[in-house]
Amino acid sequence: MLLLPLLGALALTTYAATLVDPTAEEEALEYLKQFGYLQKPLESDSKDFSLEEIQEAVQVFQLVSQLPKTGVLDNDTLDKMKQPRCGLEDPFNQKTLRYQLLGQWRKKNLTYRIHNYTPDMKEDEVRSAIKSAFKYWSDVTPLKFKEIKYGRANIRISFHKKGDSCSRPFDGPGKVLAHADIPELGTVHFDEDELWTEGTYLGFNLRIIAAHELGHALGLGHSRYGSALMAPVYAGYRPNFHLHDDDIKGIQALYGKNSRYIKDKEERVTTVAPSISPTPTSPMPDPCQDNLDAMILGPFGKTYAFKGNYVWTVTDHGTGPLMKIQSLWKGLPGNLDAAVHSKRTKLTYFFKGDKLWRYTDFKLNYGYPKLLTRVPPNIGAALYWEGNQKIFLFKGDDYWQWDELAWSNLAPKKISTLFTGVPGKLDAALTWKNGKIYFFKGDKYWRVNKQLRVDRGYPLSKSERWMQCYNMD
Repeated sequence: MLLLPLLGALALTTYAATLVDPTAEEEALEYLKQFGYLQKPLESDSKDFSLEEIQEAVQVFQLVSQLPKTGVLDNDTLDKMKQPRCGLEDPFNQKTLRYQLLGQWRKKNLTYRIHNYTPDMKEDEVRSAIKSAFKYWSDVTPLKFKEIKYGRANIRISFHKKGDSCSRPFDGPGKVLAHADIPELGTVHFDEDELWTEGTYLGFNLRIIAAHELGHALGLGHSRYGSALMAPVYAGYRPNFHLHDDDIKGIQALYGKNSRYIKDKEERVTTVAPSISPTPTSPMPDPCQDNLDAMILGPFGKTYAFKGNYVWTVTDHGTGPLMKIQSLWKGLPGNLDAAVHSKRTKLTYFFKGDKLWRYTDFKLNYGYPKLLTRVPPNIGAALYWEGNQKIFLFKGDDYWQWDELAWSNLAPKKISTLFTGVPGKLDAALTWKNGKIYFFKGDKYWRVNKQLRVDRGYPLSKSERWMQCYNMD
C-alpha cells in the first residue's frame, strides 16, 4: 500500500527510536478508516490520503483516547486501537469532539424483544441485564420500554457468532463487541464469540455494553469522554456505574427530561466540558420515511442520499450514520434541489435555486457557486447517463441534456419522449453501479433498462429496497 511509507516517515519525524511494524501501521490505517477518523476517501485505497490527513486523524484519535496529541503512531496509540470497542463509527474531528445525534424515535413508548440468548449466562440473567440497560435511559427521559416475547418489536436484540448471518459480520473474540442501528431500524447485535458476564470483572459486562448499544438505537453517537457510557472503547466492569453528564445531555436533547430525574453530583462523573448545545440546527431526516432531495453514486464509488442539511451513505446492508452535508462538502448548503456525479469528468454538481456548486471529490472548485443561466432554477433531479456521456436535468415533466465538455443546445423536452414509464416531478435520479438508471419520487422508485423503458414490476418501495427499512409497530 502506497501510504505505508508515509506512515513510517510520520513516525520517524518525531520518535526516531519508536519504530512500529509495517503490518501494525496497515492495521492502524484500516482502524482509522473503519471507525470514521479518515472520512475523505471513505473506501478508497490508502494512496488517496495525504500525510496531513493521516496525522490529523491520528491526533483526533489520541485526543479522544486521552493520549498525548502527537500525531505519531507510537505503541501507546496502537495499543489503544487494539482495545475492545463498539462497531459504530466515531464521528469526531478537530473542531467538534462531542457525540452526534444520529436519529430519533417519534414515540416515547417502545417495545423490545430478545430473539436469542448467550449460553454464557442464564436466560433470566440476560433478561435482567437488558432490562437494567434500558433503565439507564428511562430514568433520565420520558421513554418507556416494554419487553415482548412474540411479534415484531421496535428494538430487536440478538447474539451472532463470526460468520453468522449478520448485516455487519463480527470479527471473533475481542475487537468489535457489539453494534446497533440508528432509529428507527431497531437492531442491536452482540458478538457471541465474547464471554458475556454480570457481577464480575471477567469477560464483558452485558448490562453496560447493552446500555451503550441501546444509546445508539435511541439516536446517540459516541462521546469523547472515556468515562461516559457512550465512549467507543469498553472501559471495563463498573459495579456502581452511572451515566456521564455527556450521556444525559445527549439523550435529553432528543427526548427531554424525566420529571422524576434528580441529578446526583456525588455519584456521577462531573467532567467540565465546553458549553455546546447538542440540539440539531435542523430537523433530523428519517431515511425510512422522508422523500429524497438528491441521490448520487459519488466520489470513490459511494452512494450518497441527501435530505435537508444531512447526508448518509447507502450500502448493501442499509444506511450509514447521518452526517451534516458540510462535514463532507464544505461550503455546500442543505435542502438541495438536485445532485449528480459525472463518471466522465469525476466532478460532482449540486443544484439549489438558481445556483450551481461544483466539487472535485470533496473540494469546492474555484469560482463556484455560479448562477444557472440557461436552465430554469429549482431543478428537481439530475443524473449522468453512460449511454451518451451527458448529464440529464429534470424539472416537472421536462428534461435537458447537458454536455460538460462541449456547447449544448439546452432545449427542454418531455420526459415521456425518451424515458417510457417514468413520471414527472421527480425527487432524485442516478445511474447506479449496474449501469441502470433509477428514478425516485416519494417512496417509489423506477428502474430503467438499456432501451430506456421502466423494467417490469416497478415501481417498488425506496424505503424497503434501498434503505432496507421495515414497518414499525
